[in-house]
Amino acid sequence: MHITAFKLAQSRRGKLTSVDKENVLSSSKLWRKTINEVAQHYPDVEVEHLLVDACSMHLIKRPAEFDVIVTENLFGDILSDEASMLPGSLGLSPSASFSTNGPSLYEPIHGSAPDIAGQNKANPFGMILSLAMCLRQSAQQEKMAQLLEQTVDHLLKNGITTSDLGGHYGTNAVFHHFIQELKEA
Repeated sequence: MHITAFKLAQSRRGKLTSVDKENVLSSSKLWRKTINEVAQHYPDVEVEHLLVDACSMHLIKRPAEFDVIVTENLFGDILSDEASMLPGSLGLSPSASFSTNGPSLYEPIHGSAPDIAGQNKANPFGMILSLAMCLRQSAQQEKMAQLLEQTVDHLLKNGITTSDLGGHYGTNAVFHHFIQELKEA
């Protein structure tokens, strides 16, 4: 996971934020040591270490300063839910669990959202953006990933959204508009 995070940071803005609780957890001491060891092989990547509570605060105060965040699952779950509120909804955020020795998992941050399953309420953008991330990271299909992202952006700008973003469209209608936009692109 650490190597994948460094490679991702290398391909983006060259900044990696490692999040742990090194001041309390011995497992976080090992985490930080490992990050520092891997960082020696990626001198072009700037590494910032943050404690999870400080990261939580900085995500709200200065979100644009982050690029790639690497952390363990528990902290990642909490921080990704928090960060998803920056654009206004859990339904907009893609996520990935990268693997160096097997397939990676791409899914919306909200997961399967069983509480609204079958009610035509789920925001499909998180899944679409997860697909874009998959196309970019696992299939090296940058143009297709950008097309999906631009289509979602266009729909958002035109108010074609589900109720979590103040829209009046259901899941099916938003997805129908998405498909129509793709056909016209």
